[in-house]
Amino acid sequence: MKGIVLSGGTGSRLWPITKAVSKQLLPVYDKPLIYYPIATLMQLGVQEILLITTPHDQPSFRTLLGDGSQWGISIEYEIQEKPNGLAEAFIVGESFLEGSPALLILGDNIFHSGVLDKKLIQVQTGAMIFAYKVSDPSAYGVVEVDESLRAISIEEKPKVPKSNLAVTGLYFFDGAASERARKLSPSLRGEIEITSLIETYLASGSLETRILDKGTAWLDSGTPQSLNDAANYVRILEERTGQKVGCPEEIALISGWINAEDVAAIADSFNGNDYSKYLYQLVLKHKGAN
Repeated sequence: MKGIVLSGGTGSRLWPITKAVSKQLLPVYDKPLIYYPIATLMQLGVQEILLITTPHDQPSFRTLLGDGSQWGISIEYEIQEKPNGLAEAFIVGESFLEGSPALLILGDNIFHSGVLDKKLIQVQTGAMIFAYKVSDPSAYGVVEVDESLRAISIEEKPKVPKSNLAVTGLYFFDGAASERARKLSPSLRGEIEITSLIETYLASGSLETRILDKGTAWLDSGTPQSLNDAANYVRILEERTGQKVGCPEEIALISGWINAEDVAAIADSFNGNDYSKYLYQLVLKHKGAN
């Protein structure tokens, strides 16, 4: 299983904040936003990740993330020249995927807790979307399901939604996604829509829908308010529980991809700040458990 994090686009909903920097490089409390979607893929067992960025922002992402080896993963990079639609990720990333099934996650989406575990993606064919009940579905892609949770229809930001199930920014597609994406025609707004790609699987009867339960937090951090809400959510949760949300070092250590000495080395590089103190605590707990 491979993963793609789509971090292109202009971030215009956040202007002027993002006029000079990618929104995925902005802080969400104590970590850059990009850490959270990468952490989600890592929690789902993905170690090979492609990060798709704009030409302007890619050097900054490389400086921040490197090749991912510090977390026991591999991060490769590709450029999306213009925001031509989410489904274009499977065209840009075709050589990286090499026909492998993949998880696509949007770079401004944060997931926490709930049913997001490796059992969700023990599939090799078809596509899977993850839906979330919201109060204003008209702001999202909306999926309509039958009594057995099979998808009936999917619409992008409908004026009259057929359900309250929003399609989140996490998707599973099999190895045929790149070929299917290449056959899509641009929409009226000139984009290769993710909804159109999903509809090809719906039409062939190979689309699954998973509804994320109430124990899952899903935050779309694309506006000033939602970005601030996400930061507050992370801060409150971390302060109350003493555990970090979306910490790649912790996930990698628990997964056995890196060892305690690797985590200590990362902590050393952070010069004694609060994040490094948390990493040192992980090291002590890990050594104590062993």
